[in-house]
Amino acid sequence: MAEIFIDNNRYEFEGPTKVLQFILDQGLELPFFCYHPSLSIPANCRQCYVEAGQPVMNRETGKYEVDEEGNRVIRFFPKLMTACSLDATDGMVIKTHVTSELVRRGQKDVLEFILINHPLDCPICDQAGECPLQIQTYKYGPEGSRFEHKKVHKPKRIQLGPRVVLDAERCINCTRCVRFTEEVSKSNQLTIVQRGDKNYPVTAPGTEFDDPYSINTVDICPVGALTSSDFRFKARVWEMSSTPSLDITNGKGCSVDVWTRDNLVMRITPRHNPHINDYWMPDAGREAYKIYNENRISRPDLNIDGDKVKSSWNNALLTIAENLDTVKPSEILVLGSGYGSVEDNYVLGKFFSVLGQEQAHFVPNILAGTGDNFLISDDQAPNTNGCRFLGFNELKPDSINKEITSGKYKTIIVLQEDIVGRNLITTQDLSNVFMVYLGTNNNDTSRFANVTIPVTTAIEHVGSYVNVDGRVQRSMPAKETVYTDRRINLEMSMGRLDHFGTRFDNWVSDKNKVDCIPAWEFFVRLAHEMNKEFQYNDVREIISEISLTNKHFSGVSYERMDNELGIDLVNKQKEELNLA
Repeated sequence: MAEIFIDNNRYEFEGPTKVLQFILDQGLELPFFCYHPSLSIPANCRQCYVEAGQPVMNRETGKYEVDEEGNRVIRFFPKLMTACSLDATDGMVIKTHVTSELVRRGQKDVLEFILINHPLDCPICDQAGECPLQIQTYKYGPEGSRFEHKKVHKPKRIQLGPRVVLDAERCINCTRCVRFTEEVSKSNQLTIVQRGDKNYPVTAPGTEFDDPYSINTVDICPVGALTSSDFRFKARVWEMSSTPSLDITNGKGCSVDVWTRDNLVMRITPRHNPHINDYWMPDAGREAYKIYNENRISRPDLNIDGDKVKSSWNNALLTIAENLDTVKPSEILVLGSGYGSVEDNYVLGKFFSVLGQEQAHFVPNILAGTGDNFLISDDQAPNTNGCRFLGFNELKPDSINKEITSGKYKTIIVLQEDIVGRNLITTQDLSNVFMVYLGTNNNDTSRFANVTIPVTTAIEHVGSYVNVDGRVQRSMPAKETVYTDRRINLEMSMGRLDHFGTRFDNWVSDKNKVDCIPAWEFFVRLAHEMNKEFQYNDVREIISEISLTNKHFSGVSYERMDNELGIDLVNKQKEELNLA
């Protein structure tokens, strides 16, 4: 196996690799700006300087030459090399800033040049606290500035598009944003204009940066030159807590991080997952913060003579229980949803099977032609395949109307599916049925339902979702409800303010907590109200039962989902069939 020596330590490697990426893969540190593992390598920032050399081989003997002490003779390149573009070769010797004064001086000089015209915006810059330039200047840069002339000024606060704002003075011309639009999103909407110390990225005259993946350029910008219009000046990174989750706005189910402060979602960023979305996500998925924060259903609602009235949980449970006691199982239509988790849908189906209604249904929300064969799919729901794998009956959008208007159903139970808003059914067609809606946000269906039950969103509970490729991931609670507390819930992460904040501090507010519970927990409570033998104590008990009773989910656990970044249920089943 090929070997390479980095700062006097020996490492082995296989196949072609770049020195910088290999160093990072070993958990070592080497500063850089322009390099990104999923983009081409321009080597234009020069920050990843290293000393590199090769052992001298005697061409006659085919053996390495050694010195008087028996060590290999190393011939170093005459100048510092950029590690990002340098191919690792067998026997190569690398010196980083750890062992080389020349490298330390080179990195320091590069940073000094970068900082000559860089504005001192750290106190007001959104990137502060997670800025590579800020961090590397502190660790590798000069202690002070020798530049005493007027800095070059460039355009500020340029609205490149509906979602991205440019501050050209902060740009260090790493070209990551331009390369992203050329190589990943392929919109080619950004380019570098001007020359020398006056250049910066911008769109062509008369055009705007409306790329459906535009905010990814904000994520990869190593300074605060590109900022998100929605998140700009909203919060500092050290004020927020970060929780791994998934995108609920699309069937692809991109892996994301959800950033919260004072129990509000401040931003959503992509989380690296080589199986699903690499380092990227669509802009539409970031707007899910509005779903989590705004227009939430809080406390049960009863529809009394056309007016929505807030009610207690006990009263809502009693109302539903009384209705279910008066109808036959065959007169109940159970509608699951691709927007609900695997666990919620499973418990929905099992609860009504206990009542005698064996078949649950769902209506996929698939809009043909809206996908792009990248990270946006035609499927608008994150868990359509989850409903299929659970064995729910798949109804076509035009057939749900026939089912409901057939007259055989007196009660409809709907889980997180806006059947009125999607024009699957009209309110007139629902006038003769009793409808219970379990949802997260107010919509046309919740406004018409006889009873509306508020349930948790994907970031307020632990739940599993199967994407369009058959890969199951799970969400973790990032927001508290009225009934949860991140200080005692080990599934929840805590930010700096969470650790020290109390309800008497001005950055902590109980008003941002929604009065809702997981859908599975509601059906457990309903079973208790109806004196049925039906009990689950926690969500892990549910996923364990699903993995034991459903062949699609055999062997699935939250631990495996976490460790494997999701589980490929389709290929897993194929492998099991081959082994059988």
